[in-house]
Amino acid sequence: MAHEDDDLGKVWKLIEKIGFCMLTTQSGSDLRARPMAAHAEEIENAIYFLTDVASHKDDEIARHPNVCLAFADSKGQKYVSISGTAEVQNDREKIHDLWATPAKAWWDNADDPSIRVLKIIPSYAEYWDRPGTVISYIKMAAAAVSSSRPDMGDSAKVEM
Repeated sequence: MAHEDDDLGKVWKLIEKIGFCMLTTQSGSDLRARPMAAHAEEIENAIYFLTDVASHKDDEIARHPNVCLAFADSKGQKYVSISGTAEVQNDREKIHDLWATPAKAWWDNADDPSIRVLKIIPSYAEYWDRPGTVISYIKMAAAAVSSSRPDMGDSAKVEM
């Protein structure tokens, strides 16, 4: 149980550290991904985003609420994939709570009536927390020479 708690904590820490992700939704039979600024709330077991009422992702989520969030810090070799259920909300108080600099690129202020909250309740996560790129290459080269497998850091599958 303690190991599972450690893995769950690591997932939340990586989400918070990376901050941006690709949100994948289903559009008919196709999958679509777009970059989004994530607001992680570990205590609520939720990840929030600000979105626009006119965006296609809101319609896609209404039809197919299962989504995937892919967080990547390729330079630091840290990755998280989250599967979860999404819902669009018109929670004006939460919009004000989430309002930050990235949102100013899309809206003038938090009172814009077109802003909505996208709430993801994660159900499953997988993470990879590797040493940086240079160290990874060194470990792979050493393993190739010694015919052994390199220690490439931590990874785990986590129920959320």
